[in-house]
Amino acid sequence: MHYVKAKSLLTAHNGMNIYRGCTHGCIYCDSRSRCYNFEHDFEDVGVKVNAPELLEEILRTKRRKIVIGTGSMCDPYQPCEEKLMLMRRCLELIDRYEFGAAVITKSDRVLRDIDLFDSINSKGKSVLQMTLTIADDDLSRIIEPNVCPTSRRYEVLKAFQKRGIPTVVWMSPFLPFLTDTDGNFDRLMEYCLDVGVKGIVCFGIGMTLREGSREYFYRALDRHFQGLSRQYMMRYGDSYEVASGNSYRLMRRFHETCDRYGIIHSPEECFAYISDLPDRYEQLSFF
Repeated sequence: MHYVKAKSLLTAHNGMNIYRGCTHGCIYCDSRSRCYNFEHDFEDVGVKVNAPELLEEILRTKRRKIVIGTGSMCDPYQPCEEKLMLMRRCLELIDRYEFGAAVITKSDRVLRDIDLFDSINSKGKSVLQMTLTIADDDLSRIIEPNVCPTSRRYEVLKAFQKRGIPTVVWMSPFLPFLTDTDGNFDRLMEYCLDVGVKGIVCFGIGMTLREGSREYFYRALDRHFQGLSRQYMMRYGDSYEVASGNSYRLMRRFHETCDRYGIIHSPEECFAYISDLPDRYEQLSFF
């Protein structure tokens, strides 16, 4: 971990990344890709120590209320957040200035700040987005080794749902030959239906691999799933899009299930819902 003084914070789409890099160790992580130009080891997390000050200046001068998003690049609830509390300080500012907040995480550390999400949602809007990819906890601990397993993330979603805070699940990626099965898909959908999620972001039954992330992924496969990297190389070569042979069938079931239960399920609609901050936001009840 190292500290940096950032010159700017928000992206063009009102997203922020307090941390640059991650220690969760997910073997499929696209953020490791060389196209993102990391100048340090991915696990050597860069901490934007002045993030709260930059955010307050933005919120203080913004004429229009917006939803501030975070977590699309690097998880804001990494172990270092327990002591640094930069994410909590940013949420306190969002709450004070009555903006909206939307967070993507895989960590149950987000429960520490549920009071702030509750307060933000009562004034405007907050959305918890949580990644669910692997229903089997033992397999999850191999593929996502340094973060809580999926069953725990389901409990976090339930806790937010009980507070009336809307939730969106990122149900990607699906790893061919490992998690692209009917059993894994069915259990993940059961979690989503039981929670009563507002939306599910799913980019298909498959994954993406780029230079940098591909090599890391293959090394992990060689450690835990002997011979599987060779299957990937023979089938996909250097392709960016790595689609499962089950993609068409499972995606059809995905869309049919979401339609049946009134769940937003196109990425575009999910993103529009997350970023929308109406003048008067009314929380939908699932009961």
